[in-house]
Amino acid sequence: MPYTLLMRIAGPMQSWGTKSRFDERDTELEPSKSGVIGLLCAALGVDREEERPVLELAAMPMGVRVDREGILRRDYHTAQEVIRADGKGVQDTAVSIRYYLADAVFLVGLEGSDRARLETIQAALKNPVWPISLGRKSFVPSQPVWLEDGLREAGLEEALLTYPALTDARPARLILEAKRGSLRMDNPISSFARRRFGARFVESRIYKPPYPNQALQLCLEHEPPCLPIGRP
Repeated sequence: MPYTLLMRIAGPMQSWGTKSRFDERDTELEPSKSGVIGLLCAALGVDREEERPVLELAAMPMGVRVDREGILRRDYHTAQEVIRADGKGVQDTAVSIRYYLADAVFLVGLEGSDRARLETIQAALKNPVWPISLGRKSFVPSQPVWLEDGLREAGLEEALLTYPALTDARPARLILEAKRGSLRMDNPISSFARRRFGARFVESRIYKPPYPNQALQLCLEHEPPCLPIGRP
């Protein structure tokens, strides 16, 4: 029997980069799988060198319901006396551009068959070992990630579709892992110390969040694949 653990991802700022590692940092339109697993590892107290817990989490299908789209923002950073890549001297001033989402709200789900394991993760979200952040250490949640009724006896899609809306009523997107669709290189295949990521596919649909005593209206047509964010 499948179970799904639901999490609320909400904050004034969040960033879910999947491509850039240098002076220009991108963000996706919704939480990346690597970012969510990193959040869970912080809650569980998993060390960066540990690989097995990361792979166990990565094996669970993940879905995202977008209850409020974020507004794309750009931040400008400078750092002084940065060591050069060749190790020969330092660079006086390094400039980096970093993108993030402002005021976004997501419902994220992980599906698994081991209820006890999901209960352990849910308990860790309520009392995390290390601070939880939304893609960057300085981006903290504005509301608890933990949901008291977040562990559902249902498959991933059903759990995401039937959970009450986290914001006021408006159209939203649903992103689910699939056998084919948009390619995302954000599935961890090693410890976070080694930083190796594999491919997964996702599909995206438009739907209207459920209301009390009102049937969920699900759009049958798929929207175009989400495009990665790299520039305004």
